[in-house]
Amino acid sequence: MTFDYKKNRAWAENLTIVMQLGLTMGGCIVVCFFAGRYIDQWMGTRGIFITLFTVFGVFGGANVVYRQIIDITTDKSHTQKDTDSLKNGPD
Repeated sequence: MTFDYKKNRAWAENLTIVMQLGLTMGGCIVVCFFAGRYIDQWMGTRGIFITLFTVFGVFGGANVVYRQIIDITTDKSHTQKDTDSLKNGPD
């Protein structure tokens, strides 16, 4: 049994978008967590920077994911308008 991309194209594209958003959010949080951990060890503090940087990672990741979603949805709407104008001719 092989994966027929032509038959499942919409499903596969949506899956890649969801995976991209999840990895982006997770990556931001993990990078900020380890940056906070490194600074905590370097300065000898007990979790202040881990907490602070993890919160920064959550908000930063949410911001990036939000912008990616906006880009994806506006690209689809612009593409739809462009194809409609080609079918109907110029106004």
